[in-house]
Amino acid sequence: MKLPSRLRLRRARKDEPESAPPPSARNGSDEDARILRRTRLRLLAWSGGITLLILIVLGASLYLVVSRYVASAGEQRVNQRIDTVEDGLRSNLRPNQVSLGIIFGGPSAGTWAYIIVSGSPPYTPTETYVAGNVLPDMASVAIAETGKTDARVVTVSGVGSYRVISRQFQTPDGTTYVVQGVEDRSAETKLLDTLFLILLGGGAMALLASLAAGYVYAGRALVPIRDSVARRQAALLRQREFAANASHELRTPLTVVRASVEDLRRNRRSRVEDVGEAIDDIDVEVRHMTALVEDMLLLARTDSGTIQIEPVPLDLADVAADAASSLVTLGQERGVKVVLDPRPAPVSGDFMRLRQLVTILVDNAIRHSRKDSTVTVNVRPDDTSSWLYVEDEGPGIRPADLPRLWERFWRADNAPAGGTGLGLAIAKWIVDQHGGTIGAMNRDEGGARFWVRLPLLAGASTPAADEPSPKPAGQAPKSGDTLQWSPEDHGEAT
Repeated sequence: MKLPSRLRLRRARKDEPESAPPPSARNGSDEDARILRRTRLRLLAWSGGITLLILIVLGASLYLVVSRYVASAGEQRVNQRIDTVEDGLRSNLRPNQVSLGIIFGGPSAGTWAYIIVSGSPPYTPTETYVAGNVLPDMASVAIAETGKTDARVVTVSGVGSYRVISRQFQTPDGTTYVVQGVEDRSAETKLLDTLFLILLGGGAMALLASLAAGYVYAGRALVPIRDSVARRQAALLRQREFAANASHELRTPLTVVRASVEDLRRNRRSRVEDVGEAIDDIDVEVRHMTALVEDMLLLARTDSGTIQIEPVPLDLADVAADAASSLVTLGQERGVKVVLDPRPAPVSGDFMRLRQLVTILVDNAIRHSRKDSTVTVNVRPDDTSSWLYVEDEGPGIRPADLPRLWERFWRADNAPAGGTGLGLAIAKWIVDQHGGTIGAMNRDEGGARFWVRLPLLAGASTPAADEPSPKPAGQAPKSGDTLQWSPEDHGEAT
């Protein structure tokens, strides 16, 4: 009994509009992006905070050292001036005979002095250096009269600040004086203010530069994490797509099987020969589902990394001959002639996986070939590579479909029924695991050509001069290229 035509469902194509990523995938990706941004900002904040702390400590230390050095130098100059005045009084000079004005040059440059005698007006320089009779500072004099040396800074509003040191001195004749030395701190204040501005501006620029560098380096430091997150997201997305595509691909054969079973139930009293077509439909779809599940299991294991390639020295020509010979019967059933033209091409590879690779490519070529056409399998070595070519005389490949040939579950609109859309994805994985490359193009004569390049076995001899390679070493064929040899030139094996 024939299954109703409405149940002969067309298998879904991968080039149909794809649904948007599920909200959970988008939310997970956005959350990961937010976590990475927060982590980068935290790294930047820590880097900036530590840099700021270091700059504050260094700046404060530098400012403190410079200010103390300048203050010490100023005190030394004032003390040197007081010593000079005391030397004059010690040499029996009267207070009004001692030079008290500003000295230019020498160890006490920029200082002047006052002499105070208890009960008498102070002796001052002939010139007034500070307006308002603020100096001499009598509070400092009172402390000096107790026998202590007093050093202080006197600030005059609107004028400036002055370093004042007062010290008591007694002459040999028993007269007691208080000598007060004074220095204008204007230059010192300007120096410290300038230093502060330099430290502040330089520190700000250093902080900004540190933040910029920290932002860049934080981004670089997060590259491995970002790549890991991207790989995880890609793996999850592939897993979701894999499950969605698998369920979609399994829906059609299951529908056919269910319809056939229902048909058998309706005709349970019929003879087997009367419902043979329904049984045949079930058998076809079960075989298809079996192949699909096996391919999906293989790809799932490749994604998880549980499948390991076990390379051994072998001849790609022997692998191609073994695989192609097993498909001769399939070709005969479809009216397609399988032609094998190998040359010795030693490689290091896994025999079973390379045989699976050739099987996939030849089976694909047979399925896309017209009746009474030929599928040609060629193996050629060159200086560095071993080449496998599988050619058919079918309709060829649409240019728009070329980039999508290796996608999982993708099948062209004109693809024959019965495929799983996983074979070429498995073929590409096998080639990648062997360190090679795979590609496809349209032949000028019509049909498609699939090529595989694998590294030549180390130490293997290069092709003889009378056996030219189809392509120069290391170059993949380009669309429109023709081979430099033909099966007719070297014989056929079918």
